[in-house]
Parts: sequence; C-alpha cells; structure tokens
Amino acid sequence: MPGYGFSSRPEETGWGIERIAAAWAVLMARLGYSRYGASGGDWGTSISTILGLQDAEHVLGIHLTPPLVSPEATTLDDLTSTEQAGLDALASAAATGSGYAAVHSTRPQTLGYALFDSPVGQAAWIFEKFVSWTDSDGDIFSVLSRDQILDNISLYWLTGTGASSMRLYWESFATVDGWFTLGTGEAVHVPTGAAVFRDVPRPSRRWAERRFLDIRYWGEPERGGHFAAFEQPEIFARELRASFRALTTPAE
Repeated sequence: MPGYGFSSRPEETGWGIERIAAAWAVLMARLGYSRYGASGGDWGTSISTILGLQDAEHVLGIHLTPPLVSPEATTLDDLTSTEQAGLDALASAAATGSGYAAVHSTRPQTLGYALFDSPVGQAAWIFEKFVSWTDSDGDIFSVLSRDQILDNISLYWLTGTGASSMRLYWESFATVDGWFTLGTGEAVHVPTGAAVFRDVPRPSRRWAERRFLDIRYWGEPERGGHFAAFEQPEIFARELRASFRALTTPAE
C-alpha cells in the first residue's frame, strides 16, 4: 500500500482507503485484467471491501479476514457464546489496547519523528503488537521466529516508512472504526468469502449478512490471530482457496 514497505510514500493528503482502492482498480485494468478477486486483512480488509463497491463490474469476489460490521442491535439479548466472546474481546481492546490507534489517527507525524530516529523505538512499537495480536497463548516465539519478526520490523526501518504508514490512520481510521462499532448502511453485493480468525473484531455471520449480501463462504479457523497469513500460512492458504472456490461457483 502507499506509504508501506517498498511502495512510494504519499507527498500529499487524501490517500485514504477509497483512493487506494481506486488506484488498485486502475492498476488491474492497466495490467489487462477484466476480472479479478481481492483479498485482505487489516487495512486490506477495508480496501478490498471498497474495491467491491467501486469496481463491482470487474471484481469477481472478495475474501476478507474478517468482514467489518457492527453487532446487530436486535441480537444483543440473544447472543451466542462466540458472539459474546467477540464483544468481550472488542471491549477489552478498546479499554487497554487502542492507544496506538488514537496516536496514529490524530498525531502520526509527531510520533513519526521518534520512530524514524530510533530503531529501538520502531522495534518496540511494532513488537508489542505482535505479542498482543498473535494467537500464541503468550509465547510469541512459538508462532513466529525472531528472524521473521525482525524482518518485518526492518522493512519499516530500512524504507523509512514508520511515519508514512501511520498516516493512513489519520486518513481513514474514523471511517473503518465506525464500520465495526456504529455500523453502515452501505451494502456490498459482490460475492464474499470470509475467515474469522482469533482477532478483533470478530463478527458473526448473521451480523455480516446485513452488509455483505452474497456471502458464499464463511470460515472460523482453529488457529491464527491478526497476522494470520504470517502466523499460520497453511491454514490461511486453505481458507483462501476454499473461499475463492466458493466465490467462483455460481450461487444457487
């Protein structure tokens, strides 16, 4: 994405999820693809969803980990145990783990100078999220090796994208946060597949069906947290394949 890794760093404001999705649609057209699918987690979830809204003529389907929707108010008196656990995890994250997002979305440039100046600071800022967000039962190195984690952190440090990667929060976090806390009436009609890992948020299918009107596949994998493709690549690949098999099968 713009501002991350080896991509260019935006030199102007306005590079939110809508503009990134539009740029990717143009990219796919210039590469000659008249039909394509999109898969995403974290920011990629939001961008893939926007692609399905903006370029439905060419998007054959989207695979989301997870789809972003708010709890359905009419179900709050009849929650399943899984739904209650998802709401508890969301409340805990809001109470004790959301400080980074508040800084990213309000003062990214201020923090950016510190991260750009200190490799230790950059490492600490990212490593804490690996510890908090992986499905590792408190033992991060049972899931990811030190080299894997350092590779990821080094990518931010060596490309100088600590600040530019945070600016996407300034551009779009309020929009995305609203999707899974307040809800939205913007329905998604393209075929959709989903894998809900042990992550936050953790919506149920009945909540997701209010926004995503053509869900072809729904998976709740046995392992994997926020960085599912990194933590459990075989499980993630299994879910991705199952999802796109369903997405490319005509609906009954």
